[in-house]
Amino acid sequence: MMDLTVIWAGIIGFAITAYVIMDGFDLGIGILFPLFEVGSKRDTAMNSIAPVWDGNETWLVLGGGGLLAAFPLAYAIILPALYAPLMAMLLGLVLRGVAFEFRWRDPAHRPLWDIAFTAGSLVAAFAQGVTLGALLQGITVVGRAYGGGWWDWLSPFSILTGTGLVAGYALLGACWLNWKTEGDLQDQCARYARRLGIVLLAVIAAVSLATLTLEPRYAERWLAWPGILATAQVPLATLIVSFMYYRSLARRRDAQPFFWALGLFGLCLVGLGISIWPDVIPARVTIWQAAAPYRSQAFMLVGAAVLVPVIPAYTAWAYWVFRGKVGSDGYH
Repeated sequence: MMDLTVIWAGIIGFAITAYVIMDGFDLGIGILFPLFEVGSKRDTAMNSIAPVWDGNETWLVLGGGGLLAAFPLAYAIILPALYAPLMAMLLGLVLRGVAFEFRWRDPAHRPLWDIAFTAGSLVAAFAQGVTLGALLQGITVVGRAYGGGWWDWLSPFSILTGTGLVAGYALLGACWLNWKTEGDLQDQCARYARRLGIVLLAVIAAVSLATLTLEPRYAERWLAWPGILATAQVPLATLIVSFMYYRSLARRRDAQPFFWALGLFGLCLVGLGISIWPDVIPARVTIWQAAAPYRSQAFMLVGAAVLVPVIPAYTAWAYWVFRGKVGSDGYH
């Protein structure tokens, strides 16, 4: 059934997907930052994301604000359940943002700001993965409120998803720098991309298998007949995209590995959708149960219809303007 609730679920899903795609690689560069030689390599890595990194986080604001406005019940349940990892994520983003700016303005303390940049990126990426894992493993709901404890979000599964997202973002960062840089730094990032691809595929397999054991609904949606004929295409597509990813690296392509890596992330999001749709809190609350009143959704949709197309438009323009490689002098 296509109604305003489904449309708003699509808008929020689009915002989250855009955030993972666009902010993932610059978080990944922060994760890889200590591996780059102090000096021109670190400066080049930062200059490759300088024109776009803060705009990438627009999608996180849209996703969080949209959840509050369109699905207030879900917001009221999820926030108390996940305060700790969500606050850690926000503090990590603040720390890396401050470090990014102060690194250029305070050369005397640049090593300290480099550490802060990496620490903020690691914390933000890990916290996002933990949040996803905590959602998938289930949130205790009593009536219309969160009924669990403070530490329910912390589990081996959420740590696995947190670690996996750190590896995935690092992979995107390596592929981005393989595309946007040249010389020794490009070669170094191509090596990292090969190794991190193996790590990411191993984590995808582990998380996928573990997810099937979390809720009976997950296993039913993936393995029940005849639905398995459709869901089996996701792991098959993952194998094909992985092959194309490694082939593009072997052929020393610049941009292709990045887009094939995005394809892996896209397939992971498709798999997530198969597991939880149409729930906004998996196996607990559906999007219709959590939805705001119809009139509220209709009113907000007017603004979203104007703003949501504008954001990709100016984002695409920024990427187009800074589309070239970044030289050691910092210029595109």
